Amino acid sequence: MTKITRALISVSDKTGVLDFAKALAAQGVEILSTGGTAKLFSDNGVPVIEVADYTGFPEMLDGRVKTLHPKIHGGILGRRDLPAHVATMAEHQIGNIDLVCVNLYPFEATIAKPDCCYEDAIENIDIGGPAMVRSAAKNHAHVAIVTDASDYADLIKEMQANDGALLLATRKVLAKKAFSHTAAYDGAISNYLTSLTSDGEKKSYPDRLNMQFVKVQDMRYGENPHQSAAFYRDIDPAMGSLAAYKQLQGKELSYNNVADSDAAWECVKQFAEPACVIVKHANPCGVGLGSDSYSAYRLAFATDTTSAFGGIIAFNQTVDADTAEAVSKQFMEVLIAPAYTAEALALLAKKQNVRVLEVPVEQGANRFDVKRVGGGLLVQTPDSHILTLNDLKVVTKLQPTEAQLKDLLFAWNVAKFVKSNAIVFCGKGQTLGVGAGQMSRVDSTKIAAIKAKAAGLDLRGSVAASDAFFPFRDGVDVIAENGVAAIIQPGGSVRDDEVIAAADEHGIAMVVTGIRHFRH
Repeated sequence: MTKITRALISVSDKTGVLDFAKALAAQGVEILSTGGTAKLFSDNGVPVIEVADYTGFPEMLDGRVKTLHPKIHGGILGRRDLPAHVATMAEHQIGNIDLVCVNLYPFEATIAKPDCCYEDAIENIDIGGPAMVRSAAKNHAHVAIVTDASDYADLIKEMQANDGALLLATRKVLAKKAFSHTAAYDGAISNYLTSLTSDGEKKSYPDRLNMQFVKVQDMRYGENPHQSAAFYRDIDPAMGSLAAYKQLQGKELSYNNVADSDAAWECVKQFAEPACVIVKHANPCGVGLGSDSYSAYRLAFATDTTSAFGGIIAFNQTVDADTAEAVSKQFMEVLIAPAYTAEALALLAKKQNVRVLEVPVEQGANRFDVKRVGGGLLVQTPDSHILTLNDLKVVTKLQPTEAQLKDLLFAWNVAKFVKSNAIVFCGKGQTLGVGAGQMSRVDSTKIAAIKAKAAGLDLRGSVAASDAFFPFRDGVDVIAENGVAAIIQPGGSVRDDEVIAAADEHGIAMVVTGIRHFRH
């Protein structure tokens, strides 16, 4: 174990650092520091030596050169177990530095500012900080590197328990965290610089894309038992995203559980009214809007009671006892909601294997959606377009009623989450039939109608949503055969006139959105 006798502390984010320094000083640790950090310590009675005084060399070049000195890096990098290193350090009067506490200039926060200019970005690229972090992390056999303020308290406790020393295992963990920290930092700089054109304009996608993720868990297997898998989250997950889940009970989440849960959660959280979404194999098989979670669930479940077996159930409102009792009657893999009453959790506890997740309802989206292909990566912005009544254009002679317009928007928001080709029948805040993933749109239409009939749901007077345009009138003809009263679709086909004429012929109201929602 290495006893900490000298520490160098230089941080941009000073959260908790004063208490950390006081605790180190209380254990007799000599503290070196720079600039604002040194002033903070001095003003609060913590003994501190300015790095410039320690090295005998002043800060220069507007602070660009502070710690880039052999007395600093020699003290960090010198190996205590090599006599030649020890002798060289003694010859040049270089003392050991046993702990380095550094966090870096706020580069990402700087470039996130709307008024950030290129010069500001460059000046917020830290040089001395990463150099010290990497030096200390490389020499973790003898030096502790601290880059995360959340570690301060635990490190002090360990030192107090070990006569001022930190265990090698701890120093290894800190080194891993440190190298990951500098990798993410350099990745952000690369993303920024390679996104700029020669004349300084910002491109949507950098020439070199760096992305950082943190492992949440290893999984028993992947999409299939012969595949291995793990789940990673973004370093800074989008607000309200599934990665923010808290598991309250149940078995460990599987690869397919996470994938399907994400589809259910992203769909349900878009609704303002109490909503329930049931997902099976990444497709909504039932969606309902109600006055509360219970009534929303009854509508969603009635859409397709067969497909709901073994599905994922998501709510955007608190799950109460009545709702918990209702969902417990069906076999489900995962239940998701922003909150649960105590009575609901007591009922769900009887279903020990059901994975119960709590996720805050917040509107946020990933910066990028990505899809792996052989040897590469497809990157796009997320499909987060929100349609309003003002966006709709009526193209038929018949105008939709106010109630139909409400159902058309509901159907459209569901179709957005159904695999293409997607057709969704809805009525009175309930999905009545879902046709998903077919190679032809007319087949998806037929399947949606078959599903409704199997569930005993009447399509007369309902509405239909199509995630993309109708290439031919045959889909409209099938919709008409089932008594549907209104259709929402993007439009844009070379046969739009023929499709609209078919709607007029059948006495169906049709609105177009100008927006497509392919989902593959």
